[in-house]
Amino acid sequence: MISENELILGERRLLQTTMPLVLPKGVHIRLLITSTDVLHSFSVPAFGIKVDAVPGRLNQVDLFAKHSGSFYGQCSELCGVNHGFMPIEVYVVSDKLYYTYLMLNTPRPITLD
Repeated sequence: MISENELILGERRLLQTTMPLVLPKGVHIRLLITSTDVLHSFSVPAFGIKVDAVPGRLNQVDLFAKHSGSFYGQCSELCGVNHGFMPIEVYVVSDKLYYTYLMLNTPRPITLD
């Protein structure tokens, strides 16, 4: 989550993250959700998604985004002290922008010469 003192005028407090999830538009996507500590709930209301993240268990949900844009959600379980500070930020972009994003953010294999 972006700290409050780093927010720029117009940004969404307690919703924007430093590493948003970027997804392509018009593609069937399967999200795999789990947790390492306590129960959480991955919830993005604009997608109609709310699925529990349970330690030691793998849950899945299917997603098909028809529109580009920024979408926000939050953990919707009472999972601990910082429950209110677990935002989810999803960017849905065109195929071309998505593949460009992948090329720029994927680590390259090391080649030995």
